[in-house]
Amino acid sequence: MIRYPSWVKEDALKIIINGKPVPYEANPSSYVAVNHRWRTGDVVQVELPMHNSIEQLPNVPEYIAFMHGPILLGAKTGTEDLKGLIADDSRWGHIASGKRLPVDKAPILVEENISGIADDLVPVKNKPLTFRLPELNMINPVNVELEPFYRIHDSRYMIYWMNLTNTQSRIYLDSLAIIEKERMELQNRTIDYVATGEQQPEVDHKLEQVNSNTGNLQDEFWRDARNEGHFSYSMSTDKETDLYLVVRYWGAERGNRKFDIYIDEEKLASENNTGKWNLNSFQEVEYGIPGSMIKGKQFIRVKFQALPGASVSQVFYIRLARKRTQS
Repeated sequence: MIRYPSWVKEDALKIIINGKPVPYEANPSSYVAVNHRWRTGDVVQVELPMHNSIEQLPNVPEYIAFMHGPILLGAKTGTEDLKGLIADDSRWGHIASGKRLPVDKAPILVEENISGIADDLVPVKNKPLTFRLPELNMINPVNVELEPFYRIHDSRYMIYWMNLTNTQSRIYLDSLAIIEKERMELQNRTIDYVATGEQQPEVDHKLEQVNSNTGNLQDEFWRDARNEGHFSYSMSTDKETDLYLVVRYWGAERGNRKFDIYIDEEKLASENNTGKWNLNSFQEVEYGIPGSMIKGKQFIRVKFQALPGASVSQVFYIRLARKRTQS
């Protein structure tokens, strides 16, 4: 039984025994059964020609990756500002802290015929398994080489590329620019951030919890609390005082969602999110923190406490952020 890999084209697999080709009827991603009276000294030759292809990101087909046979190809996109590339023993030393680049500034391929892109990759002379992108219409164009992903180290990189038609590209860029501007503005305001429900960020922020649960929605993790339970995190103020607590909720959750939010032992807010939005989208709420609650403190404990007979809303992230700047 000889494996016919999925990454070999149909009818491209060759099996040769003692110089004679073996006929078969199998298709890629199967096996070829070779029936032969074997003798000492028989020579079996199997040829698995590799070719370039694309793989679409599951559920997000406008993102594609380039493959050469079974090998994933990636591209180096810069080595600037790689602060935190090497972890140290500080509290957040394992998290890369270099500058985050806006998504809408990433290269986008604009091509009507997606499948044809892989066929037109240009091999780079004297660089095995290395290719250049063909002449394409590209938004935020870059001059890159595709190489095996396993060879890329100590660099920013891309492995999934957005590919849009001309019409899609115009619509996408208009909407993404607005979203990305808001996201980067919030990121720049943020002093500390907890990805709730994710193990390492919660350990880093000294999670304490009673009757609390975690889960996943829309590919994002959350944490809530029930039966008069609670959860809390230690967060850094960076010794600043004019701060806001930014909390991300889901706008269409069910149940009785009544809870209090505390800064250390002082109540910051009482919330009732029961049927508040009725929208299938995330909702960010900002709570202004009185300076008296955080003055002189480098760390504070942010606590979500469920009220009797109710539960804390699913919380998808928590941020301590500076005041929004006027634009």
